[in-house]
Amino acid sequence: MARELQNAPPDVLPVRMYIAGGAALHLLVGARVSEDVDAVFSRRVLLPEALEVSYRDADGRARALYLDRNYNDTLGLLHEDAYRDSRPIRIAGVNAKLLEPRILAPLDLAVTKLARFSQQDREDLELLAKQGLIDAESLRKRAEQALGNCVGDLEAIRTSIDAACRLVDSVRAPKRRK
Repeated sequence: MARELQNAPPDVLPVRMYIAGGAALHLLVGARVSEDVDAVFSRRVLLPEALEVSYRDADGRARALYLDRNYNDTLGLLHEDAYRDSRPIRIAGVNAKLLEPRILAPLDLAVTKLARFSQQDREDLELLAKQGLIDAESLRKRAEQALGNCVGDLEAIRTSIDAACRLVDSVRAPKRRK
């Protein structure tokens, strides 16, 4: 992708790539290897047809990682400041002056899990909570703020917020004493 940006006008660079989903979770906690990358970009980008990388994992197994071209951030819950609050990450071989990969902050990643709230989403919330990256009070506040940008039946999401906060409280790592 970065190669595609080499000839872009300097005033549009860097293009920011905001990573969500399982790939973001893996980058944050080192768990749940994902086969796809859910991401949106700060600019409209004409992507090459096949964006896939083959590699060998730590166990030597052949794996592939591809960009999910169908990922869309408008169909779920997302705080309006999520991209502003995202964190830049360094990826070997990627020139950050062309393409700046960023991951959602743990709290915003957690908020994205609430609209669908599948079993996988629950497990992801547990991982974030066990690592001490999210707490129920902050999750509720951020999620309720994000509801202000949603249209549709919000009652199901409110129910998911309640259930998620109970889940996070039940597994949250105890605070460390200083």
